Amino acid sequence: MNSEQREKYSRQILFAGIGDEGQQKLLGASAVLAGCGALGTVVANLLVRAGVGRLRIIDRDFVEPSNLQRQTLFEEADARAALPKAVAAERRLRAINSDARLEGIVADLTPKNSAELLGGFQLILDGTDNFQTRLLLNDAALSLDVPWIYAAAVGSYGVTMTIRPGETACLACLLEGDEKSAAIGAEATCDTAGVLNAAVGVIASVEAAEATKILAGKPEALHGRLVSTDVWSGRFQSIRVARQSNCRACVRREFTYLEGEAQPHITMCGRDSVQIHERSRRLDLDELGRRIVKASADSVQHNEFLLRFRVSTYEMTVFADGRAIVKGTRDPAIARSLYARYVGA
Repeated sequence: MNSEQREKYSRQILFAGIGDEGQQKLLGASAVLAGCGALGTVVANLLVRAGVGRLRIIDRDFVEPSNLQRQTLFEEADARAALPKAVAAERRLRAINSDARLEGIVADLTPKNSAELLGGFQLILDGTDNFQTRLLLNDAALSLDVPWIYAAAVGSYGVTMTIRPGETACLACLLEGDEKSAAIGAEATCDTAGVLNAAVGVIASVEAAEATKILAGKPEALHGRLVSTDVWSGRFQSIRVARQSNCRACVRREFTYLEGEAQPHITMCGRDSVQIHERSRRLDLDELGRRIVKASADSVQHNEFLLRFRVSTYEMTVFADGRAIVKGTRDPAIARSLYARYVGA
């Protein structure tokens, strides 16, 4: 640690729980964040400011005005440019701490690419918005024998739990056990119940604190509990979650989410929308943009990462890897019909 770094992290080094040794470990530590929305932006911001040496950010989405209420790394200019969240986050974090090795990847985490995207890191962080992806993270982390931190927030409520393979309960234990109601109801989402930025901030801070303990080499400081809070009612609770003796994931090692196929469409949090998966193709966005204009689509917006345009009451965003988000419907048949018409079968 050089003198400049010692000054930058001086207040953290003074904290007895970290000290010189812990800060040195943080500078050499690595983590991967799946999802860079509300929770992910707060966690990434805190960890990069804390001096974590390497952070990979994986996100499939782009910045919109409705994100700015709670997604703290983004600005109005990012929304106007429709920047992918992974790209906008990487740019902002580089300005915050130029020492950190940052990598923003615009991609959808799937069973097929999870080992490639998540492998080689000390810790996996949850910034996702749905339980299908979280259970995929759980399977991948157990398979890779890497700790991961589950977190979720909706309404005024947030919950987080640190999962260490072979030592603690895993997410499958939680969802299938007696405490499953504490995991946050799968039926509640931010587009049905809304979300307070204060709830996001509290639970993401707890997640970041747990991550700091692991990456600073202080596992003895981990509390080993499921922590939940409701910032509106003022309730704060922590419970110990038991490992299920016959858990299909951490006991039987049946990684059904890791071995399965991705769903053909996922309704995205905060949107009346459907995602189309067409990852086997690469698109020339310039050429596609010219075709879209000729097809009389409205409000065509194009950057190096994506193409966005309106068709009647629908808004389509197409990525270079072939993915698309069709906003204005939850019907996959309509979404696929629009995709086939404007992008190609």
